[in-house]
Amino acid sequence: MTKEIVVNSSFMEDRIAILEDAHLTEIFIERKRHSSILGNIYKGKVTAVLPGMQSAFVDIGIGKDAFLYVKDVFEDTEEYEQIWGEDWEGNRNSLSKSHSMAIDELLREGQELLAKVSKEPIGNKGARITSHISLPGKYLVFMPTFDHLGISRRIKSEEERKRLRELLAKLRRPHAGYIVRTAAEGKGKREFRSDIKYLSSLWKEIKRRGEKTHAPALIHRDLDLLLRVMRDLFSEEFATVWVDSEENYRRCLHFVKRLQPPLVERIKLFTRQKSIFEEFGIEEEIEKALHNKVWLKSGGYIVINQTEALVAIDVNTGRYVGKRDLEETVLKTNLEAVKEIVVQLRLRDLGGIIVIDFIDMEKKTNRKKVLDALKKELKKDRSPTDFLTMSEFGLVELTRKHQKQSLEETLCQPCHYCQGLGRIKSIPTICYEIYREITKSSLHLRGRELIIRVHPEVATALLAEENNLVQELQKELKLRISVKSDPNLHYQQFDFLCL
Repeated sequence: MTKEIVVNSSFMEDRIAILEDAHLTEIFIERKRHSSILGNIYKGKVTAVLPGMQSAFVDIGIGKDAFLYVKDVFEDTEEYEQIWGEDWEGNRNSLSKSHSMAIDELLREGQELLAKVSKEPIGNKGARITSHISLPGKYLVFMPTFDHLGISRRIKSEEERKRLRELLAKLRRPHAGYIVRTAAEGKGKREFRSDIKYLSSLWKEIKRRGEKTHAPALIHRDLDLLLRVMRDLFSEEFATVWVDSEENYRRCLHFVKRLQPPLVERIKLFTRQKSIFEEFGIEEEIEKALHNKVWLKSGGYIVINQTEALVAIDVNTGRYVGKRDLEETVLKTNLEAVKEIVVQLRLRDLGGIIVIDFIDMEKKTNRKKVLDALKKELKKDRSPTDFLTMSEFGLVELTRKHQKQSLEETLCQPCHYCQGLGRIKSIPTICYEIYREITKSSLHLRGRELIIRVHPEVATALLAEENNLVQELQKELKLRISVKSDPNLHYQQFDFLCL
């Protein structure tokens, strides 16, 4: 399998795509005005303690109070296992005493504490935080409040796991915890010492800032999207990293040269005039991922419906009629659907409870084939998942770790036309599409003035909060730009004309 990373950057947003055999499997989007807070460390102030929910609300200075569970106040290996997807070693029983304490025995209103964002705000829910800090490096995750050692479950060799465990046992700082990340496989003392030194120094600086700062305040900001992906995902598995910005190309080179010098040559600058996402067919794939129906090659299809409580996925034979008998047709459709479902879970970043309604099969052996195929495909997913066996009705329930908004939640908003029953693209998404379409046509624009015709609400945005986009276009095109509102246009429709 050939894996590539494709980076598209602009003054308004960064988009990073993961391709496997030239097919889009994951997409990360970070907008400059709404950058991610996942992984950030804050000094917060407890605003409310809720004994009935065994939780507390904490003001960390982002507008909406964050949510802190009682188990996130004391050491909880299960929580870190979910966040980092690791197997753990150590005495879990030693934690039982702290877990028996109530939230009002641990926290009081007005109390200040350091906390890390473990889950971004999603919908109406505030951020989830933990008072136990984890600092990721390239090869290790440092946990200054844990005295435990974990090994990535993706490192399969028992011999290698034993080697890494023994190596880290010799190098680790006293009374501190570490997770050995997948990237550490085959690495030695030099890489571990470098990570330990850097992460220990970072923790000292965070503690120093925390002691001098009054809550609520940001104490430590995690790396931006590009460098997070290079730190957490980029490895020998990837053949190439394509970057369309000279500035980010240089940043990638500098960052990778420090962490993984042998891989520097795999970073390439994309210099063609065509948009990098269009060149790789990514724009089209993103557009398809916003639709609820996904066609399979055989003619069958799956339907994905995302609700507040769960995600429902329905498998249908569609135009596929098979060649022999119904059971064979159903089995083939279900097996084909399994691969596409896992791709869509990763691409759309769907999480929480997911219910898959496979087409009913009579033979237990065929049900086992589908479950085995699902288990195999889910191994490709970095997010922790767990699923139950198939019911008599062909239903499979699974859970998938959800740390940030899904692709639909990132790019869309409730639809005004259908009173919130469906979704359409958000105003920023439409504005950014306008920018990309005009930039793509820039070589063919001749005249003194460019007129952009849009829906009135989009026009208001272009003249107010998104006006920097218009200013940037004027600077790039050296044209006067006029924004005209047209109430007859659909919310997502726009056109432009050069005079």
